[in-house]
Amino acid sequence: MKNVPRGRRIVINKRIDDNKVDDFKSLDMEEFKKEREDVETQLSSSIENVMEAAKEMNARKKLTDEMLKKAGLYSIQDSYEFLRSKGLDISFRAFGGRIERRSIPSVKLGKKRYLPIQALSDMLGISDEFYTVRRAYEVYRKYNKNINYRAFIGRVEKNSIPSLKIGTKRLIPKNAIDSLSHVAKKYYSVSEALKELHKRNVAIKRNAFERRLDRNRIPHVKISGRRFIPRDVVSELIEKELALRKGSY
Repeated sequence: MKNVPRGRRIVINKRIDDNKVDDFKSLDMEEFKKEREDVETQLSSSIENVMEAAKEMNARKKLTDEMLKKAGLYSIQDSYEFLRSKGLDISFRAFGGRIERRSIPSVKLGKKRYLPIQALSDMLGISDEFYTVRRAYEVYRKYNKNINYRAFIGRVEKNSIPSLKIGTKRLIPKNAIDSLSHVAKKYYSVSEALKELHKRNVAIKRNAFERRLDRNRIPHVKISGRRFIPRDVVSELIEKELALRKGSY
């Protein structure tokens, strides 16, 4: 492997305009948290009203599942079927476990337990906006084969992958994973870029490469403290380095 000739400096003039990167950087988890607190306050009040009304109705007369459903309370089986019909991928066992742990509010009327429609709708809303940590990893892993689950969790713990705790579960915004998956497809990390350069027989040390990044001679973006270089920029850099070696640049 030959060393890159010194003397003439290679500068790549390219402006990175990437909506996915902008979307990730604009994520405000404090705003997410505040919005969630407001939702939970309203939800708690609404659920309490429905449950109290159902208890009063039940005290006056025997209520059927259909009557309770019209009042906004679903049996466990009806609740599960409702969620599945709306596309929520959850097993009945996992659903029952959440009810037992009281992460889903419910009320017992007679011998049966019922769930308020507001709580079910909230579950669907959360499912539309967030992934569980495991599911987020599975989606991201399709595009970044080099990351394992432990490393992924480490990034979540360090907040380089944004997350929010709702109830007892930690969740990750879907648009965050969408953006990170886009970056994994379209960009190289510093280590990946160096590996690509070396594969094409362009020798450059990491420190020298990072100095070029520091001086903005190589266009890149910074995400959660890490730098990423567009793949087409790395391809252009390789071409210019090889041309410089041949004296044609």
